[in-house]
Amino acid sequence: MLTPEQIRQAFQMTESTTIEYKSAKGGFPQSFWETFSAFANTNGGIIVLGVKEKNGKFIQDSFNDEDIARLKKMFWDNAHNKTQINKSLLLDDDVVELPCEDGSKVLAFNIPRASYEMRPIYLTQNPFGNTYCRCHEGDYKCTDAEVRQMFSDADHHNNPADGRILKGYSLDDIDLDTLHRYRQRFMGRHENHPWNEISDIKFLSKVGAYRKDRNEGIEGFTVAGLLMFGKVESIQDNECLPWYFVDYREKLSSDPNVRWTNRFIPDGTWECNLYQFFYRTLNEIFHALPVPFKLANDNITRINETTAHIGLREALSNALIHAAWNREGSVVVERTANKITISNPGHMLISIEQFLEGGKSVCRNPTLQKMFALIGIGEKAGSGAETIMKGWKDNNWALPAVRETIRPDGVEITLDVGSLVAIVNNELNPTKSDGNLTEIDKNLTETDGKAQKSDGLPTDLNDRSRRILEFLAKSDGQPVSKISTAINLSVTQTKHYLSELLKRGLVHSSGSTRDKIYYL
Repeated sequence: MLTPEQIRQAFQMTESTTIEYKSAKGGFPQSFWETFSAFANTNGGIIVLGVKEKNGKFIQDSFNDEDIARLKKMFWDNAHNKTQINKSLLLDDDVVELPCEDGSKVLAFNIPRASYEMRPIYLTQNPFGNTYCRCHEGDYKCTDAEVRQMFSDADHHNNPADGRILKGYSLDDIDLDTLHRYRQRFMGRHENHPWNEISDIKFLSKVGAYRKDRNEGIEGFTVAGLLMFGKVESIQDNECLPWYFVDYREKLSSDPNVRWTNRFIPDGTWECNLYQFFYRTLNEIFHALPVPFKLANDNITRINETTAHIGLREALSNALIHAAWNREGSVVVERTANKITISNPGHMLISIEQFLEGGKSVCRNPTLQKMFALIGIGEKAGSGAETIMKGWKDNNWALPAVRETIRPDGVEITLDVGSLVAIVNNELNPTKSDGNLTEIDKNLTETDGKAQKSDGLPTDLNDRSRRILEFLAKSDGQPVSKISTAINLSVTQTKHYLSELLKRGLVHSSGSTRDKIYYL
């Protein structure tokens, strides 16, 4: 319930995505219901009736008790009238009379975010053209596609979008190389599982990629099956998901003329289904995370995965599993020197607060979720946020930020990542017991003024350059071919980063162009 103090504080603010003031001097305003619908279909908010906001100033209608009682009655009469609004949502405690300093009153309405099962909240008895959402400080009419998405989400338990059977699809639309990679990973995790011995088509049936609908008397490949194992041209067919697009972007160069240092999309050179996109992207973004020196219980095997790696894997799989693939938009993973941003189309079916609290999971694509879980990805429903946050807490990094975007509707998570300096200094080149710097520390500290004595490396070095230094610290004096293989980059890209390091004096070279060797 709202308090008088909360409303007084609100009077000092301008209108926003979650609060709006409306005058009711001329009667109960029709625009009230448009904002009611918009708040309910977005993230909730407060409507204050009896105040007009103009140029940042608030002018009160100066209502007395009789005026407030009349407005309350008008509200409740209309709230239960299906020709006005399809669902009332509010309880008595959500409508609050509040006194003002001049002795008059205002009426405040606390509009909750409607659960996905109840959306859309719309005016009249026709949702199309009468459903609203909130964007910044205004209400806008939802498109027919946005309304249909709300109805689809509301019915996802009975008819999940990724379980739809596709007409006219066959095994020719499945990329068998992807399927067999998945099956190998499945076998590695489930060594003696009976599914390891069955045919491909039976295996696809077991994981939900192919199914029968006994009520309709039809069978075939599912949307989830094509997303995970399909050929891209088959996924993008009008019968399946014509809007399908996934995009990995990497910008690590300080050169303004270099737009992307690495990028891959469905460009016809590879089968960019979800399975291949997931592991190819994961391999790239894992390079952003430090791997401290840590041994397993046998004191021999090095542990290369930290809680941050687990959290990052969870964040990526979440985006793929919860995306609204039938909406226009794409999954985008963007990596810069100090952060990774992952975004997907479609709003979450629970609020951001519920997601962060954990324990509750409502998945838009349950078949996809099952497929990932079978190979050990995102196994614990409702623990996604906890898993992601733990990785960042353990590294003392800023906690990931989650937000929903409007038009296009989507979810975006931004993850600040730590530096790889600790790997170079602490693992490969620890300070000697006598307190003196090792040779690499001396070389790096004595470079140009950009170097910092506290960590031994320039703060503006990108991750690829740091990985080159890490490799050369272990095996000084290497040709570009070996360096490129060690850090998983093309020779051309590796030469680009080595050129920058040469200019800054962090590495030097010897030999001819053809047989050049690089040193710290």
